[in-house]
Amino acid sequence: MKLPHCSYRCHALLTALIGWLTLSTHSLASEVEHHQFFSPTLGYDYPYSVYLPDNYDAQATDAYPVVYMLHGSFGTDRDWVARGNLQQTADRLIRAGFIPPAVYIMPGSRSWWVDGHNEPARSAFFNDLMPHVEATYHVGQERRLRGVAGLSAGGYGALNFALERPDLFAAVAALSPASYAPLPPRNSSAWRHPAFLDEQGQFDRELWETLNYTAYLEEYRLSVTPRGTEEEGDFSPVPLYISAGRSDVYDAEFHARLLRQAMERIQPNDVRLDLYPGGHTWQVWRASLPAALNFLFQYVGQPNTVAATEETPAQEVSAEESPDEVSG
Repeated sequence: MKLPHCSYRCHALLTALIGWLTLSTHSLASEVEHHQFFSPTLGYDYPYSVYLPDNYDAQATDAYPVVYMLHGSFGTDRDWVARGNLQQTADRLIRAGFIPPAVYIMPGSRSWWVDGHNEPARSAFFNDLMPHVEATYHVGQERRLRGVAGLSAGGYGALNFALERPDLFAAVAALSPASYAPLPPRNSSAWRHPAFLDEQGQFDRELWETLNYTAYLEEYRLSVTPRGTEEEGDFSPVPLYISAGRSDVYDAEFHARLLRQAMERIQPNDVRLDLYPGGHTWQVWRASLPAALNFLFQYVGQPNTVAATEETPAQEVSAEESPDEVSG
């Protein structure tokens, strides 16, 4: 029987769709698992999600690089996979040969990744999570094999972790970091987050200023800056990737530029800022994630942590918008 013209067209579209779905399903050979373990620091179970690359081999000769991905304010350990397309993005970049197979750890926290008024999240990360991960998975236990990244409040946390402990991380990525100086904007969730609320339920300004990245800059500078012709810094700088939406309701572009300016005084060739159309949304973070991962793996997993060859200017990249803003 001769099919009408539209049927041929529908048949072709259906065939193409089936092929695309088959290819997409086949391509997601990585695994994402959700786990928890008892944290002595917290006094309760610490949740985390883990991405394991295709053909993950716990007995491989070489350990895998590991990247810690921190969620935003009031987020969960599942956000990067459920909303950030972490699995699809990592799979695609690995298949294309842009980044190596790596393990991604996505921890959950009730805090802003600080030892705040509600929980000692920072201490739990360093004292409990990292040792647990390194004992459970075949990941590197040296600086060159570790990276840290985060969005919004997670960007705040990732930046602080790298500045406080440059001995632990080869690179850091902060997407729309909620690293506001000197104080967060009035519409930021920091003003109502339990991490920064004192016993009277008031925002603790002193705690914010004590824990913000600005408090780490001088000690970080001294640890990574050579002093004299024969004396080197304790560690090489931790290269920093920053992204922000140009219509961010928390004025993230302004604060990202302040952050870049502060960091360029210390490490002028190791800072990159990308600017995207859009707000404080997952569209912006999904759009900037490939660039962030590509940046991280210029350093993470390399034989030695090296500085970028030249400064990369701020870039503008298109990103579609939808109303899914997240507290920052």
